[in-house]
Amino acid sequence: MSTCLMFLRHFARRAVVPIYFHKKRAGLYFTILHRHLSSKTPVLFYPNKGNIPSIEKIDLDEWKTTMKSSKSEERSSLTTSDDILTATREWIEMCRLLNREVPEHISDQDLKIIAECSSKKSKKKKLKFLCIKERHKKIKKEKQERKRAEREEAEKQKLGNAEESEKTEMKNTYLLPLNDRALKAEWDWKNAQAMMFGQPLVFDMAYENFMPERDLKNTVCQLLESEGVNRRNIDPFHIYFCNLKVDGVYQKELLNRYKEKWDKLLLTTTEKSHIDIFPRKNLIYLTADSPNVMTTFRHDKIYIIGSFVDKCLQPRVSYANAKRLNLASERLPLDKYLQWEIGSKNLTLDQMIRILLTLKNTGDWEEALKFVPRRKHSGFHNVSINSKLFVKAVQNKLEIKKPFQKLSPTALSREQWWKDE
Repeated sequence: MSTCLMFLRHFARRAVVPIYFHKKRAGLYFTILHRHLSSKTPVLFYPNKGNIPSIEKIDLDEWKTTMKSSKSEERSSLTTSDDILTATREWIEMCRLLNREVPEHISDQDLKIIAECSSKKSKKKKLKFLCIKERHKKIKKEKQERKRAEREEAEKQKLGNAEESEKTEMKNTYLLPLNDRALKAEWDWKNAQAMMFGQPLVFDMAYENFMPERDLKNTVCQLLESEGVNRRNIDPFHIYFCNLKVDGVYQKELLNRYKEKWDKLLLTTTEKSHIDIFPRKNLIYLTADSPNVMTTFRHDKIYIIGSFVDKCLQPRVSYANAKRLNLASERLPLDKYLQWEIGSKNLTLDQMIRILLTLKNTGDWEEALKFVPRRKHSGFHNVSINSKLFVKAVQNKLEIKKPFQKLSPTALSREQWWKDE
C-alpha cells in the first residue's frame, strides 16, 4: 500500500502537474493534488505483529514536576549576588562592544544599582546617565588642569617681576600675609564658638523619598556649598542636619563626598526632628509657598530650610510639611524688592544661606538679595522700600484728609477753655 502511494505521488508530480500547468485552472488542480498527496503519511508495514515496539505511557504530572524542579535549580544557581554581578558586567561589556553609551569605569556600587534594575530599559538609562556624568567629569578635570597651568604661568611671571622689583625697591615686612593654615584655624575657631553660642540654622533632611537619585545628589552638592559658605563667614550659623537617617541615602552620599573629613565637621547631625530639639514657638519654616512675607531677620528665631531640590515641580511639599507640624512659615519678599520676570521663586540651598548670612550681619535686604540669580529678575525697584523718603511718601499717601465738620457745643467749650488757659 505504501509503495503504491509513493509511486502515485511520484507520477503525479512528474506527469500530471505539467499537463494541467498551462491550462486556466492549473493552479486549482495543483493545489488539490498537493493537499491530497501531502496529507497521506507513509505507513510502516510490519509483517510480524510481534516486532511492533511497545509504546511507553508518559505520566504528565511527573513530567511537569521534573521540569519545574529543573527550572528552580537553574534559578537558584543564578540568584547568588556574585553570579548576578558577573552577568551584569558581561552584559555591560557586550554593550561596549556594540558601541553603545557605556562609561569606561563603573564602581561596585553603581554595578549593584544596575543589577537591581527591573528592566533592560532602566539599565540602559542608568548606563547612559553614568556615561554622561563621566564625560562631564572628564571635561571639568581638563578645564581645571588648564586653569592650573594658566595660574602657574601667571605666578611665574609675577615672581619674575617681583625679583626685578626687589632689586630696585625695599620690601615691606611690617604686615605679613596670612597663610591658609592660619585662615583655617580662624574659621574653625569661629565655627566652634557658633556651635556653643551661635544662632542655629536647621536643614530638614526628611525629603529623600520625594526626589530621584539625580536630584538627591544635586541636593548634597548644594549642602556642601552651604557648609563651606557658612564656615568662611564672619559670624556663622550653628548648622543642624535634622531627620538624617543612619545608613540612609543622604548620609551615604555625604560620607561619600566628605570621606574622612565628615567626623571633623563643626556641625550637628541627628536623627531627631527639629520639633523634638527646639521649642515649637521659636521655629520658622522658610518656604516659597508660604502666604506670610518675611519683613525682618529675627535673631531670636530658628529658621528651617528644606533640603529639597524640586526639578519635577511638586507644589507645596515643604509648606505642607510645615502645616502638618503646626509651624510658622515665611517666604522672602522677592516681589517687594525685585522686578520678577520668569521662573519659580524656589532658590537653591547655597543662595538661601548666603541671603540669611547677609541679613544676619547687615540687615540690608538689597545687599542680601543680590545673591538671587539675575536670569530670574530684571533688577531692583527704583525706590528702596527701606529708605526714609519712600516711607514718608507712603505715609503721606495713606493720610486721609477728613472733611470739615461742624463742632458740637461741648467741643466748642473745650476749645474755648484751652484758648483761655
